[in-house]
Amino acid sequence: MTTPRTEHLVLPGVLTAEQAAATVRGILGAQREDGAIPWFRGHHLDPWDHTEAAMALDAAGEHEAAERAYRWLARHQNEDGSWYAAYADGAHDEVTDRARESNFVAYIAVGVWHHYLSTGDDTFLDRMWPCVYAAVEWVLGLQQPGGQIGWRRDADGTPTTDALLTGSSSIHQALRCALAIAEQREEAQPDWELAAGALRHAIRRHPERFLDKDRYSMDWYYPVLGGALTGAEAEARIAESWDRFVVPGLGVRCVVPNPWVTGGESCELALALWAVGESDRALEILKSVQHLRDADSGLYWTGYVFDDEAIWPRELTTWTAGSLLLAVAALGGHEATCAVFGGMYLPAGLDPDCC
Repeated sequence: MTTPRTEHLVLPGVLTAEQAAATVRGILGAQREDGAIPWFRGHHLDPWDHTEAAMALDAAGEHEAAERAYRWLARHQNEDGSWYAAYADGAHDEVTDRARESNFVAYIAVGVWHHYLSTGDDTFLDRMWPCVYAAVEWVLGLQQPGGQIGWRRDADGTPTTDALLTGSSSIHQALRCALAIAEQREEAQPDWELAAGALRHAIRRHPERFLDKDRYSMDWYYPVLGGALTGAEAEARIAESWDRFVVPGLGVRCVVPNPWVTGGESCELALALWAVGESDRALEILKSVQHLRDADSGLYWTGYVFDDEAIWPRELTTWTAGSLLLAVAALGGHEATCAVFGGMYLPAGLDPDCC
């Protein structure tokens, strides 16, 4: 196993170089030889979290391991452009959930663009383009007349027209990354531009088009993290629910009123804060979740029930570690991570109501 590059992953109060390297090794240790990255060995793989972990590997300079993760997706993509929602321990032939979720499928575009910006590998981009194209086309098949995107197809193929704000916000980021890939390849996709604009408009102006999941912190910050809300709108959204979700010194609640903070949500909020120029608050959030770090593995526990002072569930997840590394990489100035989550090189103004 290589020694990860950790210069930009050193953040006082969050990670030392040795700790960052241990966290990267923890993710690498969970990756299968075929490239699959399950939540942890013996648990399942889902395509979104698999991609997030691969992005963290790229942020640490582990480009070959990250590319193996993307090759896994390319090899096991369904003929219609989708992936299933869950695979036992990352085994492609042991599907445990045959539903297909739109934000899971779309996220490959974010990962592929991040890998390209990390490596400059045009051959990789060319090889992955058919995979990204098919995934985006499948996702847009679930877009509703109001711009929002249905969150899944059931195992029998029945589409769900209900849309999730978190999922659609993630898809918004994915569509912008897919458009950046298309532009790099000089293959214009005007239909994708229209779809992304309609989606952004729905997120910004029509909350009634999404299922009410207001209790979940992801619905609070994901419109910012996914780039649909920027500037003053983003700052106002963060401010309006800060006290509702943030537990000082511990992190971010997954869902109110439950006394449960989670590492993944906390680190994603830190990324959203960084994106709106609030690096100091992002740093404080990242410091606050270090109580979730497992010193032996370098990985992070999923969550903590603070009323009971108990780690729960007892699982060290690759995606929690991945979200931490990506947030630290953004604060540390890693160019590809900053570009993907800061909106550089991504199309802007797709929403007709943006001006």
